[in-house]
Formats: sequence, C-alpha cells, structure tokens
Amino acid sequence: MNSAQQTHLVKSLAAELGFSYCGISKAEFLADEAPRLEEWLRRSYQGKMSYLENYFDKRLDPTLLVPGAKSVISLMYNYFPEKDFATDSSFKIAKYAYGEDYHFVVKDKLKTLFDKLQEQVGAVEGRVFVDSAPVMERAWAKRSGLGWIGKNSLLLNKNSGSFFFLAEIILDLELEYDGPIKDYCGTCTACMDACPTDAIPEPYVVDGSKCISYFTIELKEEIPVTVKGKFENWIFGCDICQDVCPWNRFSKPHHEPRFNASVELQSMTQADWKEITEEIFQKVFKDSPVKRTKLEGLKRNIRFVTE
Repeated sequence: MNSAQQTHLVKSLAAELGFSYCGISKAEFLADEAPRLEEWLRRSYQGKMSYLENYFDKRLDPTLLVPGAKSVISLMYNYFPEKDFATDSSFKIAKYAYGEDYHFVVKDKLKTLFDKLQEQVGAVEGRVFVDSAPVMERAWAKRSGLGWIGKNSLLLNKNSGSFFFLAEIILDLELEYDGPIKDYCGTCTACMDACPTDAIPEPYVVDGSKCISYFTIELKEEIPVTVKGKFENWIFGCDICQDVCPWNRFSKPHHEPRFNASVELQSMTQADWKEITEEIFQKVFKDSPVKRTKLEGLKRNIRFVTE
C-alpha cells in the first residue's frame, strides 16, 4: 500500500467512525508557534494554569512525543446539540459538557481508528491524543486544512462553525499532507465585542486568566470580585464567543448518543441547581466533564452568579 492509498484509508476510517473532518500534516517543529506561545506565557495569560508552562519543547515538536513521527493526523468530532439549554433563564453550562466526557468518547474512536489502521497497514508506531498531552491541536488542525484560527483563538470551519472537539494521531507513517486554508474572519469582531470579561484583548489572542471558562473550571480558589456580575449565569464553561460567531449558523446537531444530555440534566431548575447534593451531583454528572469542578466548585460558581 503506497502513501496515497494509506492516506485514503485513514480518511475513510475517520469518516466511518463519525469524525466530521480529517486532515494530515507533516510532523515537524512548529516554528511559527514558538514565539507566540512564549509571548502568551510571558503575559501570564495562562493564569493559574501552570501546567501550560510545562513541556514547552514537546508542545512544539511532535517527534519528542512520538520518536520518528512523520505525520500528524488531525480530526474533528462534532458536539453541537439539538437543543441549546443555555438560552433560557436557568444556570448555563457549556454545550460540550451536556453529555459524557469527550475524553472517553473521542479517545475510544481514536483507538479504534488506530487499531484498524494497524490491521491493514502493519506495524505502525504512534499515539492518540484528545486534549490530554502537550499537543497544540489548533495549530495542527490549521496546518492540515480543517479550518482557520478565529479571533477567539478557536478553530473555525466554513461548513461547521466551531462546536467540535479536536483530536490527533501522531505516528511514524509517511502520508500525503494537506495544506492550510485562508482566514475567513475578515473585519468581524463579534467574539471580541461580546465577551463580558474582555478576555480577547486583541484579535487571535485570548487572555485565559480572564475567561469565564477559566474562572468556572480551572480556577480552584475564590473567583475575584472584579468580575462579579459579568458571568451572565454561566456556572460551568462559557459559549458566548462561539454563540455570537457568524460561522456557527452553519453548525448542525451531532449524531453521537453519548453526547446527549441526560433527562435529569434537562429538567434541572434554578432551585435544583442551588440545592444540589453530593448524591444528585454524582448521579447527574456521573461521566460528565462537570465532575472536574467537584461539587464544591460548582456550588462556588452558583453562589458567585446569584449572591
């Protein structure tokens, strides 16, 4: 099987497994990203997310993660829901957290893809990644033509918007490479204008330390009073900069049952959220990303938007 046939096989398997898009780029040092990442960290935009300061070299060089790596396969998996539960007056959680934790769902599919590839191609060395290692997933997705980086620093796709997960397979197989596409943001600044905490100080740069998602998920201490009254009822994550993006009018509902919101979550009222117990928390969010905050973190977020 030559590289063209192997590339076709990879993309066919990805489509069979439900990935919306699959692009491939050469595994090499991300020279363009190095100064940007360095500057972003210098400005302390990572906030208390000190793990982002680690493995600087590995973030930029895939061959340090997979010795002998030749290709980076970038994949997109849609999570846009049939119903947006953040449009009513209740507390809001990010759409990606409605169902089962994407780390489990997407990684299962990645492992299946990699196993099937090995069955048909032979021994291949590689690793699969779903937001679980120092991989600059948006940079690789951009390189492989899955979309362009928007002004809110998320990957945007002309046909699907931005409500999707990114995942990668880095492997020592030489495949045919795709190329980047142009930026279609134009003069639009909708995401920058809509952010209530001013977390997008300039186009294509997000100050992570000011993002509502950071405050409600990553920050483990008390939320600073300087952002009081700015959360618009978001208690886990935030979708504001995506909701206002014109390209998300092309988002289509996903077909992944594991991403569907449970009946219990759908029926949560404001009173239910405020009175949530450990037992209810464990039941409603059993396999959910919301478990990251633990019950105390969720209660802190609810208090912050109500008191």
